[in-house]
Amino acid sequence: MNGELTGRKVAFLVANEGIEQVELTEPWRAVADAGGQPVLVAPEAGEVQAFNHLDKADRFPVDRTAADADPADFAGLVLPGGVANPDVLRTKPDAVAFVRGFFTAGKPVAAICHGPWTMVEADVVRDRTLTSWPSLQTDLRNAGASWVDEPVMVCSAGPNVLVTSRKPDDLPAFCDELVKTFA
Repeated sequence: MNGELTGRKVAFLVANEGIEQVELTEPWRAVADAGGQPVLVAPEAGEVQAFNHLDKADRFPVDRTAADADPADFAGLVLPGGVANPDVLRTKPDAVAFVRGFFTAGKPVAAICHGPWTMVEADVVRDRTLTSWPSLQTDLRNAGASWVDEPVMVCSAGPNVLVTSRKPDDLPAFCDELVKTFA
């Protein structure tokens, strides 16, 4: 993968509390290993708290707030999961606007597990096919999306490419596909 994203910045949008750590760190590593520059974006400055399921894990420094970040500065957007992460992001207007900005600009977006919840709030999944943690399928269908139970789904319907995966077990396929798509 080395060199495929050389010099490209990739935004990772997370809430300040509740990110599933492996769904942040594995795609982050894939972007960095491909020569990209991962940038941590959150609603508030300071740090974000990651979790291993329900147990607190590491803390990570925020690079930019959602209010100060511009989709034009990035090659793509990654939305990690964890139940709390997208549920909090859905309530933050700056975070929702940041997500919507990638779709408006036609830039690629990758979301795993519960990550698509934020896209539902941004009203950008209509007429798209995606996958997620199974408990989101009704929300996604109600928002106008088609839901499939696949390890990774790449949807190019609409203004941009959307890469989605179901769970941490799907991370190898998810990371490979997001690097290819963002390159």
